[in-house]
Formats: sequence, C-alpha cells, structure tokens
Amino acid sequence: MAAKKLDFREILIRLKIISPDQLAEAEQLAKQQRTKIADALIRLGYADSNDVARALAQEHGLEYVNLSEVKIPPSVVELLPESVARENCVLPLAENDGTLTVIVDDPLDYDTQEKLRFILNRDVRIALAPREQILEAINRNYGQTEGESADSMLQEFTDTAIDFTETVDDARGSDEIVDETSAPIVRLVQLIITEGVQLRASDIHIEPFEDRIRVRYRIDGVLVERDSPPRRLLGAVLSRLKILAKMDIAERRRPQDGRIKVTVGEKELDLRVSVLPTNHGQSVVMRILDKESIKVGLRQLGLSEADFRVMQNLIRRPNGIILVTGPTGSGKTTTLYAALNDLNRPDRKIITAEDPVEYYLPGINQVEVRHSIGLDFARIIRSMLRQAPNVILVGEMRDSETAEMGIQASLTGHLVFSTLHTNDAPSAITRMVDMGVPAYLVASSVIAILAQRLVRVNCQKCKQPYLPSEAQLEAAGISPEAAAKATFMKGKGCGNCQKAGYRGRMGIYEMMLMTGKIRELAFKGESSQNIRKVAVAAGMSTLYRDGMMKAMKGLTSIEEVLRVSKKTEDDRIG
Repeated sequence: MAAKKLDFREILIRLKIISPDQLAEAEQLAKQQRTKIADALIRLGYADSNDVARALAQEHGLEYVNLSEVKIPPSVVELLPESVARENCVLPLAENDGTLTVIVDDPLDYDTQEKLRFILNRDVRIALAPREQILEAINRNYGQTEGESADSMLQEFTDTAIDFTETVDDARGSDEIVDETSAPIVRLVQLIITEGVQLRASDIHIEPFEDRIRVRYRIDGVLVERDSPPRRLLGAVLSRLKILAKMDIAERRRPQDGRIKVTVGEKELDLRVSVLPTNHGQSVVMRILDKESIKVGLRQLGLSEADFRVMQNLIRRPNGIILVTGPTGSGKTTTLYAALNDLNRPDRKIITAEDPVEYYLPGINQVEVRHSIGLDFARIIRSMLRQAPNVILVGEMRDSETAEMGIQASLTGHLVFSTLHTNDAPSAITRMVDMGVPAYLVASSVIAILAQRLVRVNCQKCKQPYLPSEAQLEAAGISPEAAAKATFMKGKGCGNCQKAGYRGRMGIYEMMLMTGKIRELAFKGESSQNIRKVAVAAGMSTLYRDGMMKAMKGLTSIEEVLRVSKKTEDDRIG
C-alpha cells in the first residue's frame, strides 16, 4: 500500500518549524481574513517564506529553487516575455529538450500553468520559490535592478526626440507647457509608483529644484534618493498626478490633497497625495497605504511577552482611555488598528473618528473629520455616543475639547483609544493637563499609556554576529556581564535589503499602567520626570531599554536604538 502523502502543514510540524498550536492559530487567521494558510503562517512570523515553499514543493513532489543562489542564462530569460512574467509572477529557469522549467509560487494555480503552455506553445515544467523572491528575480533578470527601471525610462526622454516643451515666450517658463497624457509621461509616473511599491517604500517624495526634480523613497523610515528626471518634465508629472488624484490642475498656489487608487502586481493600493507649493514649483508626497500592513494582530507588533499580556487584558476592559504616543510615522495607527482587529467581533460596536481615514476596516464604522463643514473630532464624538458603541477610536487628541469629550466617553462606560504626540509615556499626562484638561479627569479616566518608536530589523539573509567595542557598550549603558550573554547582530548588506543591512521594521515600546501611585501624582500635577521615576520603580521598561533588549537578542542594532530613542539615567542594563 502506498504511503500517505504528507501535506505541507504536516511537513512543517515534523520539521519542528511550527507547532500544532501555531498551525491552529494560522488556520483561524486564514479563515478570518480569507487568505491561504501558508500566507497566514508567514504573516504571523511562525515560518518564513522559504520554509513554506520547501514544504509545498515536498508535498507536491516539485523542485524547490533558492533564487538568491541561481543564475538564469539570458537565453532562457528571453523565452518568456517580460509582460507575461510580471502579470503572472512567474520566471523561466531552464530549457531542456523543448521543455521549459518555470518557477511559480503556487503549485495549485493550474490556470496560470495552462495559460503558459498555451502562450509558449511548448511543454512547461513547474518549480517552486517564494513569491517575493520571484518578484525580485524578475526585476533582476529583466533589467529592472536597483535604479534602472525609471532610469531607463528617463534615458528615453533624453536620448529620443520626444520633446514635451513647446517654446513659448511666457513668464511661466517652459516646464509648465507639457502634455501630461502622452504615453511616456504616463509610463514614467506609473514606474515611479511601481518601483516605490516594489522597494517597500512607505512614501514617495517628488521635489522640484532649480535644475532637476528629486525623487526619494522612504524605505523602513529612511529616505533613499533614486532618479532625477529633467526639470522640464515637472509640469507633465505634476499634471498627471493631479489628474489621477482628481485635483484641480489649474491651482498652483494653494496646497491640495487627494487620493489615487493603483494596482501594482496583484495588490490594490491607495495613495494619499499631498501637493505643496514651494519656491521652485509644487512638491508632491504620496503616502502608500497597503491594506495588508494593517491586517495585524497584537501578537505581531513586537511587544515583549509581559507587555503583550498586559495589552491583551487592557483592551478587554469595559471602559477607560488607552493612549498611544509617539512622533509622526512611529506606527501608532498600526498599533491601534491591531487592537481594533482583535476586538472586532459581531457582538461589539466600534466607531472611529479619523483625520483622514487612511485604511478601511471591514465591520468598523469609520467617520472622517471634515473641517470645511464643521465636522471636527469633538462634534463626531458627541454624535457617536448616541450610536451606543462599545469601543471608540479618536484619531488624535489635539485640543482640550476633543480630550474632554474622549474622557467623558470613557467615564460613561466606553473603551476609548486615542493618540498623542509626546516623546514618552509619562509626558502624555502632563501634555493633557497643559491642553487644559483638569488633572482629576486625566487621573480618573486614563488606564494606560503606550509610547512607541519603530526600529529597522536586521536583514535575515545577511545578518552576522558581531562584538560591539567597549566604548560602544559603555555609551549604550550595557554592562560587560549583560553583553557576555547577548547575541549582537549586524547586516552586512545584500540584494535582499538593497545593501542597507536592514529589512522591515518592528516596534519598541514603553507601557505605563496607571497605578494608584501614578494616579495620585497625576492628580497633584507632578512633573513627568517624577511620574517616570515612580513608573520605572514599579517595573515599567523604558523605550530605550526595550530597544536595547531587542538589540541584545540580535533583532536590531545598537545604532538603530540610539537613532530613535535617548538614554536616561535609569537605563543601565545588567
């Protein structure tokens, strides 16, 4: 009797890559979000894409290919048109006796396999690799490596006879008279956006200067300069973006905001577009909003085990205010959405007031602030209380009226989530009092404050152990005994991380619970330094300390933690 064929889940469990409990959690997440179990395992961080691809290959009796170690001959690459490779996320690997071996990421996608046989009119064999590796290899093999895609497009503008500028004796200058609907401009704008998405950028900056246009991508929180289109293309690029974002093309003197919906590969993305007039022309920033990035639960945020348990208990409280603080771009929205995702059940009513609504969450009532008609945070909160919600999210507590309305909501039996712009958790209390909220209201309603920052994660492919110097350890406040038990890592830079040594980001946190002692200090209007001392004595781990603990585990580097947080006298480790 033939042996029973193992499926990839059983293979992963046998190899001890995942446990049965982790599999059960992934199956539940896959059911909730209607995704594949393999994708859920990767998203939860229980298995990486290589493990899953290997197990799937073993289940289906297919070859697994590590694309970072394989060089595909150009003669083989030419056998599959680039448009087919990109549209279907497939890549040719080798040709043998008229049979073409093609790398795919899903062994069960028979439609694509049949389509390839039809298009190529030849036998096709299948091999497996993770999706992101295939996409990177497509860029590499079809001549779209780092900086080349938009560069080659720009070369077209300079080499060919395409001239967008009509010579006009006009005070506005030639860069204003251009055709934004011509095919090359449409392609250039699409390429800039596509390249940003492929490089995992969070926003794209297009800035005009006297002699050029600067394009920069913010990747893992750090700006990286890419291509410089000639200055004469500015008008056409701006007009094209304004058309896509449904803005007024003729308006050049006032700031404008809009949204663009784009499809890159199979991803549908929203871009939030902001246009600001500068002295050299209009500057554009496009924020890339990826729906996938907020489908996270609390477990994936990177909270320490103790903070994670505390947070789980806090969000199940019937009432009170939970504040998340940090500067712009520190992941506050993602943390709040992760809490809402965990609470989003049919028996709970959740309403949010946001400015603007960046991500649309199924099952949650989201209201957008519209100052033009007087619909501000305070007015929305007043009205939403009549809708009998269980949980309320207030995008930001900007003034005393909004803060007081949020506090009233918490005192009338609602759980309220909100954000504040402060440097650490204890400062949030003094900030609210400074805004004009009575200290006794702050003390009685706030149940916890979570301060956070984002640090870049060491690249999994190229990270190597290293020993920081004694001076570095001394500056970081890590004792030699603690350093001896630590595993410091650093990425040396590879194709996977665009030579940065880092790929992806994680949070570092400071969770301050409102204990009786801290409530008393808040009520008396004590300074944030005094509140901080009491919180640390009660066991609060500071932002800096949490970051250094992650650096000592090899997750990030000492430099990254020092970049985003500052050391205080309490932060001696070991």
